[in-house]
Amino acid sequence: MNEILWQPDPGRVQRSRMFRFLQSVNQEYSQNFTTYAELHQWSVQHLETFWECYRRYSGIHFSHPSENILSSSVMPGARWFSDAKLNYAENLLTAPSEKTAILSKVEGQSLRSLTYGELTVQVKQFASFLLHSSVQPEDRVAGYLPNIPETIIAMLGTAAVGAVWTSCSPDFGPQGIKDRFGQVEPRVLVCVEGYVYNGKSYSVIETLNAVIPDIPSLQHIVVVPQGNSSSRQETLRFHSVSTWEACISTEDSLIFSFDSFPFNHPLFIMYSSGTTGLPKCLVHGVGGTLLQHHKEHALHTDIGSEDVVFYYSTCGWMMWNWLVSALAQEATIVLYEGSPVFPDSQVLWDLIDEARITVFGTSPKFIAQNVKQGMNPSNTHDLSSLRTVLSTGSPLDTACFLWIYQNVKTNVQLSSICGGTDIISCFMLGNPMLPVRLEEVQCVGLGMDVVALDENNRPVLNQKGELACRSPAPSMPIAFWNDPEGAKYFHAYYDKVPGVWLHGDYIEIKDNGGVVVYGRSDSTLNPGGVRIGTAEIYRIVEGIEEVVDSLIIGVEEDHDIRMLLFVVLNQKTDSSSNFKEKIKLRLREEATPRHVPHEIYEIREVPKTMNGKKMETTVRDIFQKKSLVNQSSVANLDCLKEFEEIYARRLVGKTNK
Repeated sequence: MNEILWQPDPGRVQRSRMFRFLQSVNQEYSQNFTTYAELHQWSVQHLETFWECYRRYSGIHFSHPSENILSSSVMPGARWFSDAKLNYAENLLTAPSEKTAILSKVEGQSLRSLTYGELTVQVKQFASFLLHSSVQPEDRVAGYLPNIPETIIAMLGTAAVGAVWTSCSPDFGPQGIKDRFGQVEPRVLVCVEGYVYNGKSYSVIETLNAVIPDIPSLQHIVVVPQGNSSSRQETLRFHSVSTWEACISTEDSLIFSFDSFPFNHPLFIMYSSGTTGLPKCLVHGVGGTLLQHHKEHALHTDIGSEDVVFYYSTCGWMMWNWLVSALAQEATIVLYEGSPVFPDSQVLWDLIDEARITVFGTSPKFIAQNVKQGMNPSNTHDLSSLRTVLSTGSPLDTACFLWIYQNVKTNVQLSSICGGTDIISCFMLGNPMLPVRLEEVQCVGLGMDVVALDENNRPVLNQKGELACRSPAPSMPIAFWNDPEGAKYFHAYYDKVPGVWLHGDYIEIKDNGGVVVYGRSDSTLNPGGVRIGTAEIYRIVEGIEEVVDSLIIGVEEDHDIRMLLFVVLNQKTDSSSNFKEKIKLRLREEATPRHVPHEIYEIREVPKTMNGKKMETTVRDIFQKKSLVNQSSVANLDCLKEFEEIYARRLVGKTNK
C-alpha cells in the first residue's frame, strides 16, 4: 500500500485544469494554495463560496443567475441556487457545429459519427415532437434503449422541453421494467424492437407487449431501429406508435428555442438496485447534475475539447449519464453497444486505437478478466492516444492496478472513482495534480465533505470507517419519487446519524489524502466483532488462478457471524481438488485468520444486478430465511435456485447433527 505507480511531471500538473482553477482561486480570494489538500479544505470549509466560484468559473450558461446560493446546510432539504434558471441540453450543445460530438459502435458494425451540428438539429427535432405530443415540463419520458446515439438524442430532447428522462437497458425483463417505469408513470416510451449482444440477436417485443398494459400513463411509443427487427413477425400492440425517422424528420428544429428551468427542476429519475424492495426512484435536478459533472470532468478528469472520452456502460447505469455530460466540455464521447469480449477480448482495446480515445472508462471486472487471460494490450495495440484510465463499480485490487502499468501503459493516469447512482456522481475520484498509489482512489472531490466514521461516529484517518458526507452537495437527489413527506429519502441516508449522509460503503482515508474502498457496509462481515469488507475477501480469492468469481455473506448463528464463501471455478479445475484449502491458506497468509470463511461452496454463477453488482444481501436473505421481496433486480435470477438448494442441504445437515 502507498506505493506510487504514477506521478505527473511538473509540466503536466501546471497544464492541468485543476491547477489553473487553483490559481484562479488564489487570485480571486487572495489565497496562496500550492497543494490540492489546501484547495479541498477551503472548498469544504467555504462551501457556498466554492460552489458559487465554480459556477462562474465553469462557464455554464444560466439565463438567470441565483443570488441565493444555499437555502440551508441542513440535510435532507438543502437547496442550491434556488432562483437560478438554465437548460441542461442547451449547455451540452455549445461546441462548433462541425466538431464531432459522438462516435458510436454497435457490436459487429462499423464506427459511425455525429457532429455537434447534426446532434443539435436532431435534439431540437425530437424536442419539437414531444411538444407536439403535448408533453409538459416534469412529464416523464422513458427509454428502453441500448447505448446508441438515438438514446442521447431522446434524452437531450426530453431535457430541452423540461420533461424528465428515465431509462433502462433492453436486457431488463418485464418485471424489472414494471417495477421501475410503473412507478414513475411515463407519458412517452422510446424503445427498440431488439438488440445484439455477444453475437446474438434478441427481440424485446414480447417483453414490451407484456409491460405496456401495466403502464396506463403511456400515450405514445417511439420505435428506434436497432437489431435484426425486420425479420420479426410480432409487432407492438399499442394504439399510438411512431417510427424514430418520423419524429426527427420535421423542419421544426429551425424554430425551436431552448427554454430555461429552475436549478432544482427534475432532470433524471434513476433507480436503486432494489435488492430489499421495489427500486427507489431517485430524482436528480438539472443544475446540480450539470454543475457536479462539469467539476468532475473539467477539474478531476482534466477533460477538454481536445479529448475523446469513453465509458463502457448501459443506459441503465449512472455512468451513461455521467459520460453524456462530458459534451459540456465540447469533447467527443464514444459509445459502444455490445459485449466487451466479443468476438474476442481485444474489442475495446481496438476501439481505443480506432476512435483515438484519450480517456477510457471501464470496470474492475473487465480489467480482472484481462489479468486472468494474460492479456498485454501494449504489445498488440498502439494506445498512443490514451492518457487516462477510469474504473468504477467496485474496488480495484492490487493485481488490476499493477496490470495496467505493466501491460497497458506506464505513463497513463489510472483513476479509480467511487460514488453512485444516489449522487449520480463521485465522492472520491481522480486528480491530474496527484500521484496514483496502489489500491487508492486519488482524492476526495472538491466540495465534498467526506469523512470515514468509526463505530462511535467520529471521523478517523488511516482507519476503516463508514463513508459519510457531512455537508450538502448539489448532485444529491432533490427528492425520491412518490415520497411526499421525504420519509424514504431520510431513511435511505440519514436515520443512523441525523444530518449526515451515510452512503453504505466502508472506506479508509489516508493521511496523504488517498482513499481505500472496502465495499458495501450493509453487507459487511463482522465475525467475532471484527469488521471485514467483502472486497477484502474478493481481492484475494479472485486472484487465485482457479477462481473465476466469488461471493461471500455473513450468517448470524450462535450469537456470532459465520462466513459462507461461494466460488465459481474455471472449467479446468476439478471440483475434487483441494481448491478450498488453497483459498483458506491464501486468505490466512495474505489477510488474517479472521478472513478465512467457515464454509466454502462451489457454485455455477454469482447473482448480480443489471449493473453487474454482486447481490450479497439477496443471498444472505436466503440463508436467513427472509423472503426475497424484489427478484426482478436480479439479472440472472435462475442462479438463486442453487443457493436455495445449498441452504436446504445445509439445514438438513445441521438438523442431523
